[in-house]
Amino acid sequence: MIDTSTILDFDNRVEQIKSSIKSVKDFPIEGILFRDITTLLEDPKAYKQTIDLLYEVFKDQKIDAIAAADARGFLFGSTLAYLLDCKLVLVRKPGKLPRKTISQTYDLEYGHATLELSKDSLKEGDRVLLVDDLLATGGTAGAMVQLVRQVKAEVVAFAFVIELFDLGGAKLLKDQYNVDVFSLVKFPGH
Repeated sequence: MIDTSTILDFDNRVEQIKSSIKSVKDFPIEGILFRDITTLLEDPKAYKQTIDLLYEVFKDQKIDAIAAADARGFLFGSTLAYLLDCKLVLVRKPGKLPRKTISQTYDLEYGHATLELSKDSLKEGDRVLLVDDLLATGGTAGAMVQLVRQVKAEVVAFAFVIELFDLGGAKLLKDQYNVDVFSLVKFPGH
């Protein structure tokens, strides 16, 4: 469990971030309430607050690398890697990384998807923080955990900006992969 009790004004700062995220009805299909991270990115204070809080949470965790998910995870992972003074590794869709890769296929609601990681980007024993913008059911996140573990690196935690708490992703990551999840903002999923 990740402790935020020592972070100054944590709850109010999270509420500021939460208020910057717009909800869009019926996108991408009817019946979905989409949580739009782009409005957070368009708000310099909210984006800075997001990065600052993630830094404060993980600054003492001795992180060697951040593995960021394609593509919105890059937006948060790159700045956080800079502040934590660690390397940034990209987890991408197939065919996007030029060096030799390892891959992990995972199930979607209707089909399968695959993620890749450059095989030499992490080494055995690296302490890795995984970063993405949103946690829903946990399929993508679980595949990222498996990729990092294929090279015998250690998953310190998984950090998300948004968690759709009632879709079960955090429970899946804890129960199936024994990974701590930290999410700044939580919304019900639709």
